[in-house]
Amino acid sequence: MVYVAAQDRYEQMLYNRVGASGLKLPAISLGLWNNFGETDSLDNQRAMLQRAFDLGITHFDLANNYGPPAGAAEENFGYILKKDFQSYRDELIISTKAGFHMWEGPYGDWGSKKYLVSSLDQSLKRMGLDYVDIFYHHRPDPETPLEETMATLDLMVKQGKALYVGISNYDAEQSKKAIAILTEQKTPFVIHQASYSMFNRWIEDGLIKVLEDAQAGAIAFIPLAQGLLTNKYLKGIPEDSRAAKAHIPFLNKKDISEDRLEKVVKLNKLAQERGQSLAQLALAWVLRKQVVASALIGASRVSQIEDNVNAVKKLEFTQSELDQIEKVLSDN
Repeated sequence: MVYVAAQDRYEQMLYNRVGASGLKLPAISLGLWNNFGETDSLDNQRAMLQRAFDLGITHFDLANNYGPPAGAAEENFGYILKKDFQSYRDELIISTKAGFHMWEGPYGDWGSKKYLVSSLDQSLKRMGLDYVDIFYHHRPDPETPLEETMATLDLMVKQGKALYVGISNYDAEQSKKAIAILTEQKTPFVIHQASYSMFNRWIEDGLIKVLEDAQAGAIAFIPLAQGLLTNKYLKGIPEDSRAAKAHIPFLNKKDISEDRLEKVVKLNKLAQERGQSLAQLALAWVLRKQVVASALIGASRVSQIEDNVNAVKKLEFTQSELDQIEKVLSDN
């Protein structure tokens, strides 16, 4: 069946300007980090992407190494893009990244010009695209000069392979230096993709101010703390959860303390009082910072996307609500 996008797809979603740029992102974006690999159901992938777009999610975020295996998410996305979204390309923001291990040898990792140019060329081929809307350097390279990495991002824009460039996982000082180099090269720095959630607030310690000073924006990844800030863990660790799977990075049983689970229960109570799910509360909380243009969610099924998107229906907080959340998060 030929996919036809919902006519009302732009009526519910909120679109935020990224810093002082002309770029706008949906308040909720969809990342293809998990569940878009070679062993995942292609039908489910199509269903999630179609439903996301029908709900106003115009931004799909990838990276060269997303899978498994590495590259599979871009290949699957490229197939679905051609099949379902080709006529909607100009309505989409598609991003990809390079910076982690992708292929063997000295040129398949980190931030050299050789690696970044080759990687983006491969990503474009896998997705069947002439350009991406945003190309990120995925992580700082301690050995390659920052000037070389930023000059390569500048080159990608000048060659028309990317409309905008950004960085990810850079700390405040690294970001400040990268922004200065890009500014000197006259390729304005637009966006930083950073991990940010109620349980991971590192960007508040300097990075937010750097971005504000540069009139740039941020997109928050892992805003739901790998599913911890959802109703999944309200009664402990279910067997089918990410935390129960040893191969899933960033969240496992040893990271989930009794204290943290108690906080999840208290936050869920606050969410219920606001008429929201816990996930919706957590997404709204991340988006309370004006510098954060979008919250980047992951999903394994359509219903999760539908629940997350409803966060935009109630983004405002009273000072009392913020104080209550702060107390829960700070209590030992």
